[in-house]
Order: sequence, then structure tokens, then C-alpha cells
Amino acid sequence: MYTVTEDTVHALDGIPQCEPGAPLPMVAADEERTLVTYCARTTDTGDRGEWDSVPVSNVADDAVIIVTFTSSCAHLFGPPNDEAFAGHPLYAKGLRPYSAAEVRTSSWIRSLERMNAVHPSHRPESFRRYRHFILAFHDTTFECVAESFDVQLHRGTPLSALIAGLSKFDPLAWRHGER
Repeated sequence: MYTVTEDTVHALDGIPQCEPGAPLPMVAADEERTLVTYCARTTDTGDRGEWDSVPVSNVADDAVIIVTFTSSCAHLFGPPNDEAFAGHPLYAKGLRPYSAAEVRTSSWIRSLERMNAVHPSHRPESFRRYRHFILAFHDTTFECVAESFDVQLHRGTPLSALIAGLSKFDPLAWRHGER
């Protein structure tokens, strides 16, 4: 992991809170983007595109969130769970379970930049475009360094949402410059 110094944690608007009991997060990544899907107690309110928390009872038709992180360069997926969350290095800075957050002045991004400093064409300023995001679930925590993110609602399961999200990506199109 990373050692926290001047990091600050800020709530991230626009990413619905996960289902607290069993969000069932799934992650898929390539060298350019990272997808995270999870169950949420959410619904789309319609034309304004806002999210309200409401219970969803049918597992086969759950509200599932797809978060696509673009220009991602690193991610972590694993501990801590909600019961050990006080052990996360950013807990003392305000990070809490079941939350979506952005870490500003991220120690992790700075450590990635230092790691890359041995590259002959290293440019420290190229790391300024990155942002550090965290999604805290029930049994796991997901962290990602990326430029931005997009959120979509999917009805189904986390696996069907992951497949739907992945179906939009054609790695050969990237190779041939057809993004």
C-alpha cells in the first residue's frame, strides 16, 4: 500500500452508495480503463438523472452500478472490510466504509510518480492529470488512480453489468486508433 502524508479525503458525489449487506462488487481492467460493478439500493429518477436510495428486492433485477474509470493506471481491490476499516491508512483522514471518495494530494499518486522517475522519458507533470478514487464496500475496498470516471445504472446482476460494460470496449479498435 502507500504511506499517507498530506492526503485529504473528500466525499465523491455522483457515485451511488453500495448495498450495505452484499454489494457483490466485480472488477475488470485493461491498460486504459477499469470497470467496477456493484449492487446498490438506487433507482434513476428520470429526466434529471439523479439517484435516490430505495430498497431493491429482486436479485435478478437489482439496480447495479457500473463505474468506468478512464485512463486508469493502477488499482487495488481487497482489504480492508468494514469491520477492519479503521486499519486503512486514510481512515484517520476521514475515509469511511460504504462510501465513495476522492483523495486529493494523494500519497499513492506521488509514489507512482516516484516509481516512474527511473524512466528515461519521465515527466513528473504527466501525473498531475490523475485522481485517486476509493469505493468502500462491505467485504472489500476498491481504489483506483485514473483521470476520470463515468457512472451508469444497469438492471440485472453485477456479472451482467460487467459484461454489458465490457461489450463497449474493443481492444483492437484501440490498437488501430479507432477509439
